[in-house]
Amino acid sequence: MQMFWQAFPLVYPAYRRLQSLISYLVSYLLGGGSRLPLAALLAVLSGQPVAAQHTDTLRVGDRRLQTARLKPGTRQYLVYFQSPAKPKMLSFWLWRREVQVARHQDTPVFRIAQHWYGADSSSYREVTSLVRATDFAPLYHAETINGQLKAYTWNATGIAGADTVAGNQVKAFQQVFQQPAFNWNLDIETFELLPLAAGKRFVIPFYDAGSKLPTYVLYTVTGTEVLTVPGGKSVACWKLVTEGLTPAKAPFKQTFWISQRGHEFLKEEDQYPGGLSRYKIKTSTVPEAFPQRVASPAKLQAR
Repeated sequence: MQMFWQAFPLVYPAYRRLQSLISYLVSYLLGGGSRLPLAALLAVLSGQPVAAQHTDTLRVGDRRLQTARLKPGTRQYLVYFQSPAKPKMLSFWLWRREVQVARHQDTPVFRIAQHWYGADSSSYREVTSLVRATDFAPLYHAETINGQLKAYTWNATGIAGADTVAGNQVKAFQQVFQQPAFNWNLDIETFELLPLAAGKRFVIPFYDAGSKLPTYVLYTVTGTEVLTVPGGKSVACWKLVTEGLTPAKAPFKQTFWISQRGHEFLKEEDQYPGGLSRYKIKTSTVPEAFPQRVASPAKLQAR
């Protein structure tokens, strides 16, 4: 069971990649995923009239993401899994995400750095992403997992291994896009930038760096809920929901709570086959930095 917990973060992207293949075929058959046919198809599949759906297909470059909402600073999230097979056990990760305003090739960008901490060093992941400040278009993405660096340059027409980055394991990688896509590793920040409102539905083209194809994902604002956050404060939130099928055709569901006033990503609840659950909770406090070294007990002195 312990091996399952360790492997889950690596296995789940396979779910996304199957969705990518299906989305690509739909996009191709509809002439490259044009906005109206794709929205209409989603409405038909849900059994409701197109006019009642308010489906909004976001496009990289259309500047409808409210990027002015993203502020520099560090966010921290407690991420944990629970299985019905072991109700007294939780598997934990701590995610730190730092947003900085910078410039890249004379273009204003957001630099978003992620650090994922788990129970041991094999769980650690470091991610750095650059996106254009005006429209959140991806420009660069690098991630180090198990000591292996994978770095990519990214533009509207595709993604390729960064051949000037030392130690890059994917220098030969190339993937052409029919349509530009947003960086799926930055879904938390993307959700915070959506123009959320009651009844809104968004189709977002997301791409996991290194996979084959972008995925068009439907997200629906299903209502509002008052969430009690750490510290006891009550916060009115939008509930954003997406649902899908695993490769085994079993349903899964993800729900996100985004504050109405500040558009903060506060909570995520994921339900997977077999009763497996994953939660992300934004913490109320963030330490400036983790200690690099802790003295052994023998060297500690009483004060």
